[in-house]
Amino acid sequence: MSAPFLLHLLRHGAPELTGRMLGRTDSSVTAGGLAACSARVKPLNFKQLVCSDLMRSQAIADAIGRERGLAPATDARWRELDFGDWDGLAAAEIDPAALQRFWDDPDGAPPPGGERWSDLIARITDAIEDLTPDASLIVTHGGAIRAALKALCGFGLRELWAFDLPYAALLTLRIWPDRTAQIVGLQTDPVS
Repeated sequence: MSAPFLLHLLRHGAPELTGRMLGRTDSSVTAGGLAACSARVKPLNFKQLVCSDLMRSQAIADAIGRERGLAPATDARWRELDFGDWDGLAAAEIDPAALQRFWDDPDGAPPPGGERWSDLIARITDAIEDLTPDASLIVTHGGAIRAALKALCGFGLRELWAFDLPYAALLTLRIWPDRTAQIVGLQTDPVS
């Protein structure tokens, strides 16, 4: 039986474009967002560095990788939920009733042309299954982190939205050989 390993999930830093439904719509990360993420992971030990293929995650993984001498692996499965026709829009630009239906039931009422919540969970589950059992840092997005919590810990929607995951938030999980997990820590306080 193999030993458990730590999985660190880091939400990317603040993007240049904020206040929008940023799924596949990409935006570079601010200098402050990059610095906050680099500071957040300084005390961590990890052997594997993975990021989504969006530049707001890649830039952070590249910087961390340079500091650690690790080449980050890019994996599109760690992307944010695809918001379809809403991608890139501010909430005020979306029909309020449709947006509320989505928040209440993201699987049954996905954004038009967008991804279902269950599809996000499935791709995140696949990405987790492909990790080697070594301490890992994944630079990803808020929705992907919540999907990982659903896949590994079984949380429902109400519990998942109770997690405060601001930019540069770090969630650490201990992953057991059967791919169940326990939360070891969540850091959301501002870093300097």
